Amino acid sequence: MSVNKVILVGNVGKDPETRYLDESTAITKFPMATSETYKNRQGERVSNTEWHNVVLWRGLAQVAEKYVKKGTQIYIEGRIKTRSYDDADGNKKYITEIVGDQMQLLGRKPDDAEAGMQGGAAGGQAPSQGPSSGGQAPSDGQTTKPPAQNQTPAQDTAPASDPFDGGDNGPDDLPF
Repeated sequence: MSVNKVILVGNVGKDPETRYLDESTAITKFPMATSETYKNRQGERVSNTEWHNVVLWRGLAQVAEKYVKKGTQIYIEGRIKTRSYDDADGNKKYITEIVGDQMQLLGRKPDDAEAGMQGGAAGGQAPSQGPSSGGQAPSDGQTTKPPAQNQTPAQDTAPASDPFDGGDNGPDDLPF
């Protein structure tokens, strides 16, 4: 038996990038930071930050496109995937990604989010507890900001094997 499961709670490092392979297949990528703080032998506080490349597909990618931005605290549940590509010089490169199956927006919602909120009941309801299943819109307590107006998804012309590839045989968005 084997298990490939990752659970992360951290902050988004930059605004997510979303591309569409076709009208209904979205893919969203963003870096996520997790940190641990401890005291070393000298009693000094030490903080270590680990960066993760997060990839979300389909409905979950569309939710992230609407509600996730740089600095958003999120819960991600998924699996580790390592893939390789050849860079412009012909060198083989490897990238490890977290392919998310579930996402939960955490933290306090901004004061202006309630006015532009779509779905969910307005008012003083508490956020739901635990992770939401992939592709579901966040509840009232989890909305970080209203979706941008007049935003159209960019069409991707790259091969389906790497939708963020700009044709140079390597991911355009790396390093995050």
